[in-house]
Amino acid sequence: MLTILGFAMIATFLVLIMMKKMSPIAALVLIPALFCVFVGKGAKLGDYVIDGVTSLAPTAAMLMFAIVYFGVMIDVGLFDPVVRGILKFAKADPMRIVVGTAILAAIVSLDGDGSTTFMITVSAMYPLYKRLKMSLVVMTGVAAMANGVMNTLPWGGPTARAATALKLDASDIFVPMIPALAVGLLGVFVLSYVLGMRERKRLGVLTLNEILVDEKVEETETVLVGAGSGASGTGKAAVATGGSGSGTDAEDDEAGDAERFQVLDPNRSTLRPKLYWFNALLTATLLTSMIMEWLPIPVLFLLGAALALTVNFPHIPDQKARLAAHADNVLNVSGMVFAAAVFTGVLQGTGMVDHMARWMVDVIPEGMGPHMALVTGILSLPLTYFMSNDGFYFGVLPVLAEAGAAHGVTPLEMARASLVGQPLHMSSPLVPAVYVLVGMAKVEFGDHTKFVVKWAALTCLLILGAGILFGII
Repeated sequence: MLTILGFAMIATFLVLIMMKKMSPIAALVLIPALFCVFVGKGAKLGDYVIDGVTSLAPTAAMLMFAIVYFGVMIDVGLFDPVVRGILKFAKADPMRIVVGTAILAAIVSLDGDGSTTFMITVSAMYPLYKRLKMSLVVMTGVAAMANGVMNTLPWGGPTARAATALKLDASDIFVPMIPALAVGLLGVFVLSYVLGMRERKRLGVLTLNEILVDEKVEETETVLVGAGSGASGTGKAAVATGGSGSGTDAEDDEAGDAERFQVLDPNRSTLRPKLYWFNALLTATLLTSMIMEWLPIPVLFLLGAALALTVNFPHIPDQKARLAAHADNVLNVSGMVFAAAVFTGVLQGTGMVDHMARWMVDVIPEGMGPHMALVTGILSLPLTYFMSNDGFYFGVLPVLAEAGAAHGVTPLEMARASLVGQPLHMSSPLVPAVYVLVGMAKVEFGDHTKFVVKWAALTCLLILGAGILFGII
């Protein structure tokens, strides 16, 4: 019964948010509360919620101060050169912008943290997508998939969990998986190209005279990176001024537009050019400290945010102004995380997760025993989507590994196969970082889910197929 109710609760949640019948925060709170009563444990709802909030409180704190930290870094101009570099590559071309999104997300993902990856990627790319009127779910989908592949880095989480659960060395799991993961990342880049070409076709390959952005409208938008300033002196920023002439003329116009097109206001009052290298060193130190685990991540971002605010904005009114500027994002994301705590608390507390995991293991046919690595790779897609990485790697993987060992499948093969589902996992409603992504991109979670699930699942299967082809899994 708990198995059925667990799947029913997750299905109800996904259907309601994708149909936009409820907001994600309301659904994350009310649906598990209702199912907790159905299970007959309504009296313990408070305990489950407190347990869930306690487990996710450090994550919420990390996200709150990470948003403030990276928001300040964007305000003071740390990422301006990155944005200009992407713009130079993209040339206001939708296809190049989508590919650039995937490349940027993959590079920034080297820090091992999804939330910071999404904050930096969305901050850099959001104005480009808005000005060109591109699909924002393409941006969130591509960023999530690229980060999902890179999330398998030993310091990213899943690999370390698999190594701990099966008592293996993380490098023994990860290093042989590199060719398969490289194929997966290449697949994300190819998909980005295809989606970008679709956007280019939809937008007319920058030959539409009507795509102009009014600066006054732009300045009223609540964009983390601030409003862009007009590229020309007329109060309008020309995004695509090419006529309907030949392709050569369009290319010339595109090059001219790329030079004039500005995303970040180069004259904004928050810039601190004299402190650029201090901020760069502070950020590098912060990311290094995260990777080396010198201090807990929430503590690092708390210290980093306080130091960044104090040095860049020594006057208290300026500090308050910066905090107020990013309060929207902070409240949005932290609220979503604490709402998710209700969902995970009820799933764990009522025992639904355990029953769902055991049922999934029990339904595996006996004849599939010698192919348990393949089975694990396939199961990692739905299981890491419907439960946390902790629940999958510490609760399900050891059971699967034991079943595989009985048929001669090594724990290393099982551990590698368990990483396959990460590109899909990064868009799970149980992953706090995804709310940073959709919140900053101003995308409905249901829209993101409908768009990304099929492509992320395809990326996972590509990694699994490459792993089998190369003899890794």
